Amino acid sequence: MANSRFSIGIDLGTTNCAMAYIDSQKEDGTAEVLNLPQIVQPGVYEDRKLLPSFLYLPQKGEFQNGAFKLPWGEEQPFVVGEFAKTHGALVPTHLVSSAKSWLCHTAVNRRDKILPWKANDESNKVSPLEASTLYLKHLVHSWNAQFETIDSELKLEKQEVVLTVPASFDADARDFTMEAAKEAGFKKISLLEEPQSAFYSWLEANKDTWREQVQEGDVILVIDVGGGTSDFTLIAVESDQGNLFLNRLAVGEHILLGGDNMDLALAYELSRQLTAKNVKLDLAQMVALSHACRNAKEKLLGDKDLRSW
Repeated sequence: MANSRFSIGIDLGTTNCAMAYIDSQKEDGTAEVLNLPQIVQPGVYEDRKLLPSFLYLPQKGEFQNGAFKLPWGEEQPFVVGEFAKTHGALVPTHLVSSAKSWLCHTAVNRRDKILPWKANDESNKVSPLEASTLYLKHLVHSWNAQFETIDSELKLEKQEVVLTVPASFDADARDFTMEAAKEAGFKKISLLEEPQSAFYSWLEANKDTWREQVQEGDVILVIDVGGGTSDFTLIAVESDQGNLFLNRLAVGEHILLGGDNMDLALAYELSRQLTAKNVKLDLAQMVALSHACRNAKEKLLGDKDLRSW
């Protein structure tokens, strides 16, 4: 980590992105989550801990100039994050979601402008690679807007960055992720498998006691159910002259099954109920219903006192 004051970790998620960092000049070594400025209403931005992994591509003239201006001063013809997620649910033919799932989809060319999927306006589309790059560029801008103004040596391009990926990502999906990161401006970048990252977090939280919670011969199963994939990793507890150590045994096969599928399942169940009432939905309405189900799911699971939505 020479010449890098900060160690930065990024979760480029199917549904949300997050960014945390450790300042090597602070003795406690505590990780902090970076605030990510993002548009929440046209012309209004707020700091949030999560950046929803959604990209909205507006129709020409849909919004006034300056509607998507952020602290780094760039006017952009698109919007990512919270407003993209909420407004895009109402206009799904202009919304890009689950780009990470498309990035590992071997049946499509990840460089082709295919998103939003099935949208009629071919002139207003991006590739899965481009969408991933735009999310990462937003993170770069967010970091630099807060740190580069203090010292140019603190800009993100000069820091060590670890980017998490599913353990089941194949070589191509990893290469595309690295390409998106480099295109976004990252210079010192390495990949870490998500279940390992989760396990490292557990080790850190139990650094003084983890050896008391396991014994030689144990096999630990790490399960990571995300927005687009379900990831499984087996880690063995082994011993060398009485000292316990950990050895990764295997990772599961790539399973495109996650929160997106739950949203679709809910949408199809509601569609079935509507069909029974002689209400048939077209493709755009089904996509909008799926996004509405995602929103309802997040609200209901995020508030234990909420019983309906």
